[in-house]
Amino acid sequence: MRRVIILLLASLLLSAPAQAVLPDEQLRDPTLEARARHISQELRCVVCQNQTIDDSDAPLAHDLRVLLRERLVKGDSDEEAKAFIVKRYGTYVLLKPPFQFDTLPLWLGPLFVLAAGVAASVFYFRGRNAVARRAAAKLSADEEAAVRRILGNGEA
Repeated sequence: MRRVIILLLASLLLSAPAQAVLPDEQLRDPTLEARARHISQELRCVVCQNQTIDDSDAPLAHDLRVLLRERLVKGDSDEEAKAFIVKRYGTYVLLKPPFQFDTLPLWLGPLFVLAAGVAASVFYFRGRNAVARRAAAKLSADEEAAVRRILGNGEA
C-alpha cells in the first residue's frame, strides 16, 4: 500500500505543468533570466489565449520569449521591455490589461452581461406572476357554467 501511495505521489509530481521555455532561449545571466521569467508571466500568448508565453509551445510564444530576452540584454528595464511588446502586439498581450478606453469592454463587459441577466430574470418573473394573477382571477357566472358543461358536472 505504501508503494502505491509513493508511486501515485511521484506520478502527480511528474504531471505538473511543464514550462515551455527551451534551454537555448534561457539567458546565461541568472538575474536577467529571473527578470525575463517574471515579465513573461504577465504576457499572454496571443495564439493560445490565457496561457502565458512561458507556458505555451506556440511558435509565436517562442518569438515573444526571445524578443523579451533580447530587450533585457540590450538594457531595457522590465517596464520598457513589456512596453515594447505591448506597443508591437497591443494591450491584448497583457494578462492583466490596464483600465483604459480601449479595454473597457474587457472590464465592463461582464457587468453588462450580469445586468442583462438580472433584467431578463425580472421581466420573466414579472410576466409569470401576471399570468398567474390572470389565471387566479374570479370567473364570471357564464364562465363557471361553461366550465361545468365542459367537465360534465353541471346543468346543460
